[in-house]
Amino acid sequence: MPVTQPISGTASSTATNAKISAVSSNISRYRYIVVEGPIGCGKSTLARLLAERYGANLLLEDPTENPFLPLFYRDMKRYALATQMFFLFQRVNQLSAIKQPDMFERKTIADYMLAKDTLFAKLTLDDNEFALYSQLYNHLRPQAPTPDLVIYLQASIDSLLGRIQRRARPMERGITEDYLMRLSETYTRYFYDYSESPLLIVNSDSFNFADNPEHLQMLCASIESLRGMREYMSAG
Repeated sequence: MPVTQPISGTASSTATNAKISAVSSNISRYRYIVVEGPIGCGKSTLARLLAERYGANLLLEDPTENPFLPLFYRDMKRYALATQMFFLFQRVNQLSAIKQPDMFERKTIADYMLAKDTLFAKLTLDDNEFALYSQLYNHLRPQAPTPDLVIYLQASIDSLLGRIQRRARPMERGITEDYLMRLSETYTRYFYDYSESPLLIVNSDSFNFADNPEHLQMLCASIESLRGMREYMSAG
């Protein structure tokens, strides 16, 4: 939130203060903000930046804790179910904790939402595995809160591949262009019909939030002025 200086009590200052108050009220209603998007879109980086800006609790998933993930990228069919089950329990355990009232004294900004778990499951599990997974997911889902705002980062496949290659994580060496294409399409279909929370869709190819403060300021301005249930942000 931009720092404002005290203004003397004039008619114009009253209007200005009312405008500032409206913006403050708008951002304060988002207690739980989620940044989402396919692998390599920059969601963890952006979540960190927003948490720092707004003095929020930061909630990041930790794929390095999943012992099945490196095996999954080498043999997806064999290790898909084990990988998915581990992530489901990890995510539910993290998210159930933030439903406690004391955790919402400050904002919480996360780099994932529980619903992403089903996106990956549909992509990697066969019909029988997905039926088993769905029973467990539906049982655990009520433990996770619904986001007050979702920021969906879109990116081209070339951008996703380039970012994954630059960060050079050993476990991600097995990620293929075909897998990223299918994952990106799955995200697009999911958010096309998404209506559970206000949704800000951002073309992340056009922005560098980590290295360009103006880009981050533009995003924060879009968040703070958000009025509808679905809005788009693009540099072009």
